[in-house]
Amino acid sequence: MTTSLTKAAPPLARRRHPYRAALATARGRTGLALVGLVVLAGLLAPLLAGHGPTDQSGLALAPPGTPGHPLGTDDLGRDLLARLLHGIRADLGIIVVAVPLGAVLGCLLALAAAAHPVADTVVQRTFDLILAFPGLILALAVTAVLGPGRLPVILVVALAEIPVFGRLLRTGILVQRGREYVTAARVGGTSGGRILTRHILPNAADPLVVQIAVSLTVAVFIEGAMSFLGVGVRPPEPTLGAVLSQSMPYLAQAPHFAAGPLVTVTVLVLGLSLTAEALNREIRR
Repeated sequence: MTTSLTKAAPPLARRRHPYRAALATARGRTGLALVGLVVLAGLLAPLLAGHGPTDQSGLALAPPGTPGHPLGTDDLGRDLLARLLHGIRADLGIIVVAVPLGAVLGCLLALAAAAHPVADTVVQRTFDLILAFPGLILALAVTAVLGPGRLPVILVVALAEIPVFGRLLRTGILVQRGREYVTAARVGGTSGGRILTRHILPNAADPLVVQIAVSLTVAVFIEGAMSFLGVGVRPPEPTLGAVLSQSMPYLAQAPHFAAGPLVTVTVLVLGLSLTAEALNREIRR
């Protein structure tokens, strides 16, 4: 006679991939929505702006709601909505190149460090050398050599991120090397290269994904700071930092001038921070 004890137990539900699970949380969905909103605005800038970012009119510092200028105009009569949207586009173009570049270079150096003790020492001293330069000094040094523009901003962001990703991956490799599954693979005759690529790196990669979201946030601030100080992208090309810098003399007279870039940077940074936190919480489970 069949009883309930002899019935086959239902299969255990598979746990979702941590990245998908993280983005399905309230934090992840909110962060992704905020980032997606800013990215979409930047991608659709030519369609949404209605004016060119450098087109001038006779309406200097026009208030929001002025016909043809929903957010008003700047001190030269340029449409603030157009400059804001094209500024988002420029910032996104910089950070999506600079952060992956810094991540790839940092990870390659970390892999070189994992290959040999001498290489490890050289790589560690390289990271120390980069970290010895404060961000502002690094930005001024690169700009002094190359002049202002997009390339110096990309290089500064990438250089700042190299030791961050390199040290993170190096630490992950060292931690995973001490695990029992690595010892078992060595005893089983698996080559060192196969152990690294098939076992160690996949388990050490999760913190890198979280760090990408964090580094994108940092890159937004670096670009903004360089443009604010006048060592970033050349005017009249708009970036969020450049628009904010140009608004400083007119804060009392025209506070709407600074509102657009401030709100946009806040939304973007908040979205990236929420996404990074959601990923970090799920990965650590």
